[in-house]
Formats: sequence, structure tokens, C-alpha cells
Amino acid sequence: MQKIIKTSVLLASATCVFALSANSFANDVPPRVSSFLDYYWSDNNIHPFECHYTFVASPFHMPRCMQSSNIMERLESLQEISDDNGGNRAAGLEGYTESVNYVVDELEDMGYRVSYDSFDFNAFYERGDGQLSALSPVPTSYQWDVDFTYLSQTEPGSVTATVEAVDLALGLDNASSSGCETDDFLGFTAGNIALVQRGACAFSVKAENAATAGAVGVVIFNQGNSEDRKGLINATLGSDYAGGIPVFFATYDNGEAWAAQESLTLSMMADVIREVRTVDNVIAETRWGDPDNVVMVGAHLDSVFEGAGINDNGSGAVAVLEMADLLKRARIRNKVRFAWWGAEEAGLVGSTEYVQRLNAEELARIKVYLNFDMIGSPNYFNGLYDGDGSDFGLAGPPGSAATEAMFERYFNLRAEPFEGSEISFRSDYAEFFTQGVAFGGLFTGAEGIKSAEQAATYGGYADIAFDECYHSACDDINNINQRALEVNGDAIAYVTSVFANTTRSIDDEIAAAAETAPALQAFRTVASKQQYDITHWGKYWIK
Repeated sequence: MQKIIKTSVLLASATCVFALSANSFANDVPPRVSSFLDYYWSDNNIHPFECHYTFVASPFHMPRCMQSSNIMERLESLQEISDDNGGNRAAGLEGYTESVNYVVDELEDMGYRVSYDSFDFNAFYERGDGQLSALSPVPTSYQWDVDFTYLSQTEPGSVTATVEAVDLALGLDNASSSGCETDDFLGFTAGNIALVQRGACAFSVKAENAATAGAVGVVIFNQGNSEDRKGLINATLGSDYAGGIPVFFATYDNGEAWAAQESLTLSMMADVIREVRTVDNVIAETRWGDPDNVVMVGAHLDSVFEGAGINDNGSGAVAVLEMADLLKRARIRNKVRFAWWGAEEAGLVGSTEYVQRLNAEELARIKVYLNFDMIGSPNYFNGLYDGDGSDFGLAGPPGSAATEAMFERYFNLRAEPFEGSEISFRSDYAEFFTQGVAFGGLFTGAEGIKSAEQAATYGGYADIAFDECYHSACDDINNINQRALEVNGDAIAYVTSVFANTTRSIDDEIAAAAETAPALQAFRTVASKQQYDITHWGKYWIK
């Protein structure tokens, strides 16, 4: 046994030196090296004691200990929690509370001091399908999820009223700003249902302006300025929506038809629950490391109401938990802070609340935030957040390019393909980004469709979703690709281990940016959100 452990330690030490040397990050890794690393890092004949007492966070040995079989065991625990609690782990419900308890119990068994970071949010659950019908001039029933759907965070309620169009701009290439200004509602008849068109501003602004004008309900239809903006979308009013009235989203064709009808009366019924509930983020830190140079590693713990959320995002959440287990005894130079976020599916509420409560000094201590949201998609690709902006044109705050490069180095060493993943503000890195904190992370795909080129590169199937069970009841323990989980779990271990020991590449990028942009330190929320056209906040469209 001692010989096995000694041999493994020697291998890890040798490869660690290789990893941190200047030449180790070359793009052209010899095939024999990549083959060895792929074998060494995969599930194979690891002695029980090899990873049990880990005092050094080697970026080459940690991926060996980050085993997909261990991650799957933890995912099975989340599946059991979901099974025992109505089939989901949604924030504000018992399944989420038990998920928090599971993570806290595991962390305390590892020896961590755990903090509960509580916050209030507007919990939103769909109890049943919405109903929409025209009573006059031509009685018509409209089909749920074909003609119309809820805007997430709509208020419940049943209303029947005359429909009144608000500042519409129909036709292709229109530049609708319907409902974006209070003046759009001059002359609006209180007690009517407002018919509003998508475009220019947030859905919540349109709905709240309508409510202020006396509308009893709102139907927002798609903009129709292009062919891809005619159908239904997953949209949200946001957790802060304060209009107090029900709001539906409809197709462009229906909206155009309704606008042409005189004396149109609609009846709309939203069968939802929306109420303030209190939930917790879970926060823990390593015992060792510089508290003024924090590497933060996070994932959201909640699922959607529709299912167990095993890929989205049990996969990221338990991989972070496994990372905490691997670092529990490690003597590292930088503090590693772990976070399990609540109410991500309600609009990134937990992570946003956490970051916004940090003062400037606390925020400055966080050198980089690493986010892991869906790392085991069945029809996966290996997506790295596009920190340098080379793929999608939007770069992250200084240090983000270096973070992306570190993930690239891992995938190059393992000879695994990868590509950039767009900064879309769809996951918990969003508020860190807007506050100017360097970030990075992984994403293996959600409802997007895999291309033929991607299928040729990664395997799997072209022309179907990366995760056909995204936000559905079938996102269960069977909805995981083992290879994706293994490769991306090891990427978490590799990059976290490197940054736990040194953030020099991030420091150098931040210093270089400060020299060329003295106002960099003023890069904070207001300026950031004005600079970027943010269309998503979480998994839903917000405008």
C-alpha cells in the first residue's frame, strides 16, 4: 500500500512540476503525454488512501482524485432528496431545504465551518397551465404553450377586460419600444388589458408601466421584427417585479391579429404561486490560504419546479462539494471559498444578493470567481466561458482571459476539444462580472442545438439539444454523460488547484489593464450594466 501511495505521489509531483513550468502550457502536447494524463486522471484503480489524506493541492494529482464515480454518488443523494419531496429541489420548497442540509452536513463532516447566507426572494411556481380566450368579437380559445405562456414571476389572477393596444410598431424590421415609457400609456383606459409589444426595454418595465396606468392585466407579444422573434420564448419579469397584475407572453402573429380587432375582450387566468420566501446560500472556506486573495468556486444548488435538476445543476453543485472534500486538508497559499447558490432559477437571486451585499474591501479580496453550471449534459460540448472575448466579442473583467486560458491549458494537456461559451448573463457569474471580478467556468450545454460540426468533434447527435431534459422532469439521475462529467470535473480540480497555489497569471493581467486604464477600479455595477446590452438574467429573457 505504501508503495502504491509513494508511486502516485512521485508521479503527481513530477507532473505538477511539468504543469507549472513555462513549457507545460504549450498548445502542442505530445500525444503520449495526453494519453498518460487521460489515463491517470480517469476512474481507474485508485487506492482508497491515495486521495484520502491530501495535503498538497497538486493540479495534476487533484484531477485524479476528482472521480466521476464519487460525483455520481453525490448526485444519487440529490435524486433521493427530490424523490422524497415532490420530484424537485426548487428554492423555497422542502427539496431545496433538504439539499442545503445535505451540503451542510457533508461540509461539517469534512471539518469546514459553514455559513448560512439567508435572503428573501419572490418564489414562483406554476401550479397549472394558464388560460386565455377571446369572448368577443369572435369567441376563441387559445392554446397553452403554443399561442401563449406565462412570463415567469407573473402575479396569479383571473381577469376579463377590453384589450387596448399600446404604441405598437408592427411589421418586419420594426423598432418597437411599446410600453417602455409612461407616456406610451397617455389616454389608456384604466380597467383594460394592455396589449404590449416586445422591444427595447425590460418586460418588467412594460408591465409595471401598464399597471401604473391602471391595466388589470398585460399581454406582451413577440416583436416580429425578424423571423426568430415571432414565437414563444422563456421570459421573466424578474424577481423584483412589482406590477401586481398577471402578465402573459404571446406569439407575434396572435398579437398582430389582436391589434386589428375592434372591441376585443380577453379573459386570462394565471394559475401560479408567487410569494416571498426565505432561503439560504451555503458558504464555506478552506482553513488554509491568504484571506486577502480569495479564489471563489460556486454553483447553484436549486432545481426548477419541474424536476430534480440533476444535470442542472446538481452536476456542478456536487462537483464543487467534491472539490471541497479534496481541499479539506490541503496547505494552499490562497483561500478558496465555496458557494452553493439558492434561487438561481428565479433569476440569479442568491448570487446577486450575496455580491451586492459585499463592501468594496470584501469584493476586492475575491481575485476570481469560478462558476460551474451543467457539466454533465448528455449530448455535451466542452464550453469555456469566453473570458477574453475572442469568440463572441464580449470580454470579461481583467483576469478573465487568464482564467479562460487556464481552462484551455487543461483541455490541451488532456487533448480534449473545447470551445468558447458566450457570456450571456445566464448563470451566477453575472453579478461578479458586472462588479468587475475576474471570472471563468464551464458549461456543457442546455436547450441549444448541437451542430453537425460539434457532433463530429465531441460525438453525440447533431440537430438535437445538448440536454433534451433541460428544465424538465426527465432531468434525473439518468440524464448525465459520464465522460462529460469526468472530463469537466477534472477541469474543476485542475484549475482550482492551480489558483489555490498561485493567481499570478490573473494578477499580471489585472496589473496590465490597470496601467492602460487607470479608471479600471471604477468598473462597477452601474457602469457595467449601462455598457452591456443584457438580454438575459438567469435562464430567461428579461427584454
